[in-house]
Amino acid sequence: MAAIRARHKVLGMLFLASIVTYLDRISIAAAAPHMKEDLGLTTAQMGYVFSAFVFAYGIFEIPSGWLGDRFGPRRVLTRVVLWWSAFTAATGAVRSYFSLLACRFLFGAGEAGFFPNSSCAISRWFPFGERARAQGIVWTASRLGAALTPAIALPLQAWLGWRPVFFLFGATGLLWAIPWYLWFRDYPGQKAGVSAPELLEIGESGPAPHASLSWKVALSSANLWAVMLMYHTYCYAAYWFFSWMPTYLVKAKGIEAFATYAALPYLMGAAANVAGGYTSDFMVRKVGLKWGRRSVGLVSMASAGGFMLLSIILQNKLLAIIALSLSFAVSDFMLPNCWAVCLDIGKRYAGTVSGAMNMAGQMGSTIAAAAYGSLVEKHGWNLPLAGMAALSLASALIWLRIDPTKQLVPEKQPALAPQS
Repeated sequence: MAAIRARHKVLGMLFLASIVTYLDRISIAAAAPHMKEDLGLTTAQMGYVFSAFVFAYGIFEIPSGWLGDRFGPRRVLTRVVLWWSAFTAATGAVRSYFSLLACRFLFGAGEAGFFPNSSCAISRWFPFGERARAQGIVWTASRLGAALTPAIALPLQAWLGWRPVFFLFGATGLLWAIPWYLWFRDYPGQKAGVSAPELLEIGESGPAPHASLSWKVALSSANLWAVMLMYHTYCYAAYWFFSWMPTYLVKAKGIEAFATYAALPYLMGAAANVAGGYTSDFMVRKVGLKWGRRSVGLVSMASAGGFMLLSIILQNKLLAIIALSLSFAVSDFMLPNCWAVCLDIGKRYAGTVSGAMNMAGQMGSTIAAAAYGSLVEKHGWNLPLAGMAALSLASALIWLRIDPTKQLVPEKQPALAPQS
């Protein structure tokens, strides 16, 4: 049996952190009914609490990504995980609406850097031909975390109450952050025990003098704007699955036992992320970088919009749930592909570019969280969902304007890693 490569150990640690981030992020959804009752919150106030997290998460994406590019993912990811762990625990101690609002805003501000800095680590530790599949594995973990959260949080909540659950979940981050800081290094060449053949596979050249990305260059890039707009339109429907889908199944489809099916989209999404990452790298080898990445994004998001529209017209409840789950899964099939594009065009600025894309996406999530309920009150459940589907179709079309071969700051394109 071949020895485990050092970069696969890095990926294993990122996998675990991705599970923890979604456990901590989604645990509030399981606690929300009891929190509302104990703190005397209205449904509208709870909606603002959800939006506060997403808004802060979005606006701190670029600064957090820049910090990773500047200081390295070792220190920044340690800070990110310790920060979000502290405010996960603090959520269990809130006593009022305003303290909860502030706590979730600060939680979002701290967690903002995880995926951009994860991308930064992948860009430094993985060869060009493995980056999409590595992204897919990290995103798979996030979906597993989302699927596991109800199964873990609800029994603990029934046993201990909602406050201790946040204390316990907050402690899990410490179990990750300390080993990460002690073991990980920002570049594989700095890590003792990384073999010469693996360094050759990675193509690692070691640290280079840092130069900040010129915002004049970034803001003048139509390619970067296309990436941001693609992710912005994607996130409307993506966030709907994490916030409104259970309510939709009950109110629009009459599915009272929605908890039976709650994990299905996330489990399908987990499998789709792995498959999407491998498919993206495979397509790049077959048809080239430009159309390899572009075709995966175009087909995925067009299919996501189509399945969501299909779910509206299906009267059979089980088929409607399957259609919605497929919509989520095929959009997740696109995720590792679009995060790999950030590495393609960003290179040594991968953290900053990933942060810009995710910031644009979370602005879409913020709008979706705040506006969807009002739209439902005015127009019913189906018309707003059709709007979400239309935005997914728009995201598919925007892929035609994205060119992964156009780097923000041109560098030599690495060759694909030798297959082993």
